[in-house]
This record gives sequence, C-alpha cells and structure tokens, in this order.
Amino acid sequence: MSKKTLAIATILIAIVVDQIIKIYVKTNFILGEEVVVFDWFRIHFTENNGMAMGFEFGGDAGKLFLTLFRIVAVGAIIYWLTQNIKKKVHNAVIVAISLIFSGAVGNIIDSIFYGVIFNHPRHKVATLFPETTDGKLFFGKVVDMFYFPIWEGILPEWLPFVGGESYTFFQYIFNPADAFISIGVALLFIFSKQAFPKEEEIAE
Repeated sequence: MSKKTLAIATILIAIVVDQIIKIYVKTNFILGEEVVVFDWFRIHFTENNGMAMGFEFGGDAGKLFLTLFRIVAVGAIIYWLTQNIKKKVHNAVIVAISLIFSGAVGNIIDSIFYGVIFNHPRHKVATLFPETTDGKLFFGKVVDMFYFPIWEGILPEWLPFVGGESYTFFQYIFNPADAFISIGVALLFIFSKQAFPKEEEIAE
C-alpha cells in the first residue's frame, strides 16, 4: 500500500466512523441521556460549540471564528500531510497526521452542517434531514458521548487548593474525532524523530 493510499484510507475510515457514531447518538439519545456500559465507561450525550473540553467564547461571533479558524488549520494540516507523503516518511507519521486531519474535519462537519441537517427538539431525539429546522449553517454544535469517570471521590485534605473537594477522573466527555486527534498527537510524540528530523539527519 502506498503512503498516499494509506493516508486516504485512514482519513475516510476515521471520518465515516466518527460521523456514524455521532449521527447514531444524536438520533437515538435525548440530550443529557446516559447509558452505563461499565462503572468507568458511559455513553453520555452532550453537545458543545466546538472548543476543547466544552469551553466557549464570544457567542455566535466566537463560534463562527472558531469554525473558520479550523477550516484554515485543516488546510495547513493537509499541506503538511502531502509534504510528508512526498518525503516518504514512516507510515506511523502518515497515519498520525491523517488522524489529526480526520478529527479536525469530523468536528468541522458538526459545526458547519449539524445546525441544518438535524432538528433540535427539547426532551426528544433529533431527526436527520427534517422538513424544517431552526438551526443555521456554520452554527451547529459538536456531538460528544464518550465519558470515562475512572475514579470518583474526595481529594485528600493535604492537597493545596483542591483538598477535600469532590473530583472525577476523567471528567471530560469527548467524541471519536477528539480521540483520533489525541491518538495522532501521541503517535507523533512516539515517532518524533521520524516526524521532525533534525537538519543534519535530513542532509544525510
């Protein structure tokens, strides 16, 4: 398999998996609904405006800026990927960049299209491609569902600032696109010598 084929296959599979899971959750779960798979793993349907860890800024203007910024970033990532394919770098680096690209695109799809391809009923599951919707293009929300509350308890009193407080690890809810980005970054770290060779290594 050529490096170009590897990149295309990774991107297509990752984006399709991401969207299938998100669409399934959106059309089968009520917002806020949770299914306990194990004590430490739950499917919890939530949505956010697209920032990491659910942070928000700037209202609608901030949301639009974030989406446009991501589109520009995706352009830079695809350029980075094509350059590495030409350099014939290690396959793990190609997969890593492809996963980061796929994750970014997956969340961009939510942000751009989910406001108009779904309706947004309260206390009901959403419908895909409804006759009418009150959403807007570029103002969709990103669907999250993976929740891993591995440990829940009270922090020791001797810890500064947070001692004695209730704490959950891991408390953030994420989606497949976020996971792909994290895996891609981890792979780049593991294969950093191949991904970011020093100048003398390139010269050789």
